[in-house]
Amino acid sequence: MIGNKYLQALFDYPDEDTSFNQLIEILKYKDIKFINSLKKPVNIDLCNDKEIKYLTKASALIDYYLQTNNIEVPDWIRNEKLRFDRPYYHTKRISDFEKFKLQYTNPSPFKARNVYFDLDSIKRV
Repeated sequence: MIGNKYLQALFDYPDEDTSFNQLIEILKYKDIKFINSLKKPVNIDLCNDKEIKYLTKASALIDYYLQTNNIEVPDWIRNEKLRFDRPYYHTKRISDFEKFKLQYTNPSPFKARNVYFDLDSIKRV
């Protein structure tokens, strides 16, 4: 169980792409209730594997947004468990060259988690 009602609701979306689009919208409009909810730590140990995978991807987006807006990043968002062993590319149909480019151009919140998004697709942040 994720424990944060906002993140749980996003996780429960039937389509992950829609969930991430909604997360980006929340971040773009600086939803103060959502941002304040992040201050309460999520107990990663209570999450199942599917929730941890989702949180790993979401935490990269959240960390990136908070940093670019000079908002303090809660410690739990940088938990060591929120990292993939192998690179994860959220972009569909991507060439090896594009994968290399993403690894090189993505900011540290993504690299630290081994999660790579096409930055043009998240420009709204």
